[in-house]
Amino acid sequence: MAAVAEHAGERRVDRVTLVVGRLSGVVADSVAFFCFAVCTQGTALEGADPRPRRRGRAGPVPVCGAKLELVGPTPLCDCGSADVQIVAGEELIIKQVDVV
Repeated sequence: MAAVAEHAGERRVDRVTLVVGRLSGVVADSVAFFCFAVCTQGTALEGADPRPRRRGRAGPVPVCGAKLELVGPTPLCDCGSADVQIVAGEELIIKQVDVV
């Protein structure tokens, strides 16, 4: 949050879009409703609207070539294979900051 506040300078931050990976161990709703308000008190981000976006993706499944979108902690293809390569889903990043 310090980097966002530094970037905003004297301007007020209106919205922060976050990418929360499904495998990051972070609960997106908790960030939006609890953590964000506490972490931004007294900064340029105080009162900003947090917009978490969930993401999780697995690469091609060697058995069938399908590409999976992760929806839970255990990647399992419809073909029955659990042999998948995780290519996204462990991240927690700030994607966009809107200032006014």
